[in-house]
Amino acid sequence: MREETNDTERYRVVVNHEQQYSLLREGDALPAGWRDAGAGGGKEQCLALIGERWNDMRPRSLRGDAN
Repeated sequence: MREETNDTERYRVVVNHEQQYSLLREGDALPAGWRDAGAGGGKEQCLALIGERWNDMRPRSLRGDAN
């Protein structure tokens, strides 16, 4: 396992139709079924944003969330 103590990569936050979030390296192609969530930056910054937005890990279809 590689230790990433000095990660200088840039990432963007992506989200799928089930409102599940993930990171994608800037410049990588957006996978089918995912869209840009409108945020990017360093890894820790993106993970913090995901932590704020994604507070229920269940897929949207299991939450009964109509929004």
